Amino acid sequence: MASAPAKCDEILDRLRLLGDPKNVEGMARYGIRVAKAFGVSAPNLRALAKEVGKDHGLAGRLWRTGIHDARGLAALIDDPAKATVRQMERWAKDFNSWAVCDAACCCLFDKTPYAWDKAVEWTERQEEYVKRAGFVLMAALAVHDKKTPDERFLAFLPLVSKHATDDRNFVKKAVNWALRQIGKRSRYLNEAAIRTAQEIRRIDSRTARWVASDALRELTSDKVRQRLRRQRVGA
Repeated sequence: MASAPAKCDEILDRLRLLGDPKNVEGMARYGIRVAKAFGVSAPNLRALAKEVGKDHGLAGRLWRTGIHDARGLAALIDDPAKATVRQMERWAKDFNSWAVCDAACCCLFDKTPYAWDKAVEWTERQEEYVKRAGFVLMAALAVHDKKTPDERFLAFLPLVSKHATDDRNFVKKAVNWALRQIGKRSRYLNEAAIRTAQEIRRIDSRTARWVASDALRELTSDKVRQRLRRQRVGA
């Protein structure tokens, strides 16, 4: 059986072979500008993650390489049952792109027992990607946490309002994302999110108006309302 470092090296070799420099150029056009990346496509990364399986130790080693693709794979293969608050803080400190931030939050952190606390705590942080992570966690929980009562999500909405004026690109988009995903979770939360968006739209801030108007377009759309009506009938 290969040692842990050897297994990590083997995976890095696989990632290197799967990489494509053209993808790295494409990443830059989407605001992902990192020092180290192979350019592995998302489907290839997911396929490799499925092959490797859950491995908390390997995930930690891959993350510490600082390589963009290795960190994406680490988020996919880590075991949320073994993740710790200290690890979440270490990884959050390392966030250097929205893609790595979102992968960690949507594939790993949202499945830990600490997700709800960190969603609130991180929205108050000043670092752009850490603050983004708080709102990405809200969005991910709204989609993935099927057991928590809808009422608990109401506590997120005042934070969405509070930070809707942050004009940093990757923060405002995450604030908007959280508002939309909460509002699409149920008819009850849809009404609450629409009220919140209407309040945000009245704030004297160009960023806040964008956050609200963009969210309202989706939350009041026929597509979303029809889906929520079907959901209610099914329930």
